[in-house]
Amino acid sequence: MKTLSSPSNSSTITGFILLGFAYPREGQILLFVIFFIVYILILMGNASIICAVYCDQRLHTPMYLLLANFSFMEIGYVTSTVPNMLANFLSDTKVISFSGCFLQFYFFFSFGSTECFFLAVMAFDRYLAICRPLHYSSLMTGRLRNTLVTSCWVLGFLWFPVPIIIISQMSFCGSRIIDHFLCDPGPLLALACSRVPLIEVFWSIIMSMLLVIPFLFIMGTYILVLRAVFRLPSREGQKKAFSTCGSHLTVVSLFYCSVMIMYLSPTSEHEAGMQKLVTLFYSVGTPLLNPMIYSLRNKDMKNALQKILRT
Repeated sequence: MKTLSSPSNSSTITGFILLGFAYPREGQILLFVIFFIVYILILMGNASIICAVYCDQRLHTPMYLLLANFSFMEIGYVTSTVPNMLANFLSDTKVISFSGCFLQFYFFFSFGSTECFFLAVMAFDRYLAICRPLHYSSLMTGRLRNTLVTSCWVLGFLWFPVPIIIISQMSFCGSRIIDHFLCDPGPLLALACSRVPLIEVFWSIIMSMLLVIPFLFIMGTYILVLRAVFRLPSREGQKKAFSTCGSHLTVVSLFYCSVMIMYLSPTSEHEAGMQKLVTLFYSVGTPLLNPMIYSLRNKDMKNALQKILRT
């Protein structure tokens, strides 16, 4: 692996160098094989959920249609980083162009913010289904569902353009080496020729708003759901309600715990190795686990998937 240790050497580089995972050549090839298999499994798992919802009329309900959109978003989320990471495993230079870096930056964070909004909308859907069961059909209409889905996509992809454009206009000095496997704001801002505290504060504010507001909404929703569940007279009804919400709560916990560790605690506390591991967990690990969580804990989804496999 070539490394550029001086500004004079790096002056010929028109982009950045993503160090990724520092292993010998044999280790890089092994990582390529592992992550290639993981990537294929993520694509297959999430595509299976989309196909199951599309093919089975019984799954044409708001909950499953939201899940299909969520799975499509997960495919985009991992595709924004993993293919480039796979290419870097086999590359000697590990160079990513300036435009490629900021395009990855934009799509990775846009898909991530869309996930935050989808998790909040899915919690709202569960709230209506459990707390307002008699009025659910009249409240969660096709029009409202489509409006919520469209809002998630639009808000997600409009949340970050301004700060990313501002960061892209900054001057970067030194070796331009990013000790990460993707273009992340922390390492990028560290390469800036001079610190711009206003941009750092602005970035912290929009990240905090993106994570905290949907998270508080989800927690508030589930407090109301739990209160309604415990008021149900039958244990069978309580069990069914918990099984309906269990998958979503598991996904929320996995995603938010890792992302909040990464972005809501002081960046200075995270070493490069820890940043990579935490980012790897929420950007690759959770999209891999989500299809299993949603399918294994849901009889309707399991039946639909089995039906597809038999055909």
